[in-house]
Amino acid sequence: MHIAFEQIKAEETELRRMTDAIASYIYVLRPDGTSLYANQTVLDYTGLTLEDLQREHHRPRVFHPDDVERLREERHEALARGKPFELEQRALGKDGNYRWFLVRYNPLRDDQGHIIRWYATGTDIEDRKQAEERMRDENLALREQIDQAFMFEDIVGASPALQTVLSGIVKVAPTDSTVLITGETGTGKELIARAIHKHSQRSGQAFISVNCASIPSSLIASELFGHEKGAFTGAVQRHQGRFELAHSGTIFLDEVGDLPAETQIALLRVLQERQFERLGGNRVLPTDVRVIAATNRDLTAAIAGGTFRADLFYRLNVFPIEVPPLRKRKEDIPILVEYFVKRYAEKTGKQICKIDNNTLELCQSYPWPGNIRELQNIVERSVISCGGDTFWIEAAWLALVQPPRHELAGPLPDALKNQEKEIIEAALAESKGKVAGPEGAAVKLGIPRSTLDSKIKQLNIKKHKFIAEQYCVGRDD
Repeated sequence: MHIAFEQIKAEETELRRMTDAIASYIYVLRPDGTSLYANQTVLDYTGLTLEDLQREHHRPRVFHPDDVERLREERHEALARGKPFELEQRALGKDGNYRWFLVRYNPLRDDQGHIIRWYATGTDIEDRKQAEERMRDENLALREQIDQAFMFEDIVGASPALQTVLSGIVKVAPTDSTVLITGETGTGKELIARAIHKHSQRSGQAFISVNCASIPSSLIASELFGHEKGAFTGAVQRHQGRFELAHSGTIFLDEVGDLPAETQIALLRVLQERQFERLGGNRVLPTDVRVIAATNRDLTAAIAGGTFRADLFYRLNVFPIEVPPLRKRKEDIPILVEYFVKRYAEKTGKQICKIDNNTLELCQSYPWPGNIRELQNIVERSVISCGGDTFWIEAAWLALVQPPRHELAGPLPDALKNQEKEIIEAALAESKGKVAGPEGAAVKLGIPRSTLDSKIKQLNIKKHKFIAEQYCVGRDD
């Protein structure tokens, strides 16, 4: 035993001589993570002696206070797992300045597989961190430019239908509630989402927009939640997802009805538990993000068809806002035409003083299947074509043959309420009228009991009839 100890001691002495000659920052730690040795490069950088670094409480003297607190539990758990890991933290130099280091930890085991040492190597990444900080500053400046481009006033109109939408924005913006915006393509759902963000407590933070329909289903999970290096073929480095980029701010999930089933489950977890994991990772990341979703689909029909989860719908549909199509707010069309004419006349340097009356009548009689987006494009094209001071639209541009539009039997809110009532009643029937408890309807729907109680009251559902029906079915007579 004594010979073996002397052999280890001699090997460590030789190893110290070797590591002192290496320019990298090298630490040797005991199995519990306490410092045993640091090479001369570490000592030269910190200005401390080896005895200083071997003291029990040296870490607060060397590492940034925020990093010591931030990484304490993570480092402890990683050491307990006994597998290689890495951390990013700031170390204090003898010049009084902190620099960022990437520290990689690797275990050394004996013949029985027990960890006898940890070797930690530090790489200076200060330049990379400064570049990331510059990029964050540039992104902040870009967000400010975006905010200026998408002012609340871009939601133009005075119709009762639009005033209902604006009233909803004013009510929900100061809260942190999840919002589901419904409406046809081109109605300006993203403008509504940006207005909510702009008038919220998160307005100074990021607004991250994701069009779920434009991203291939195989990549959407990685795009939303990020991935670790090697998570799949082509993942050559760690990638931050949109939820990480939106931390402390707002994420806008446009066309949320197009999410594949497995991503719906991951999104539900984020909404329920406020945490997620990167693809290929095993570390749970907390998230503080307000979610605003939008869709042009009938999600209740998708639920009935089995392509959208009912529990996710309820999590998203905390505060619904329906954006009316342009054909249902015709009184806003003259205001919108004037607004877009002014915008594009300024961009093209033209002096347009008036709008042709026939053009306004034409615009108000046209159904605008593409809604505001179509109107905006037509006005821009017309401004480019106008040669004088009067704005006009070529009638042929609005005479395109459009496929017949299938209107809902009733207003969208009524249709949603009827579908919602059917879903809740089906859950109550399955749970024999119970709302709470592990077998209750609230658990089956994936929503809090208080929310379900409120919905039952709003929709005038008689939950007791499901108890009575169950009793009647079970009787022998």
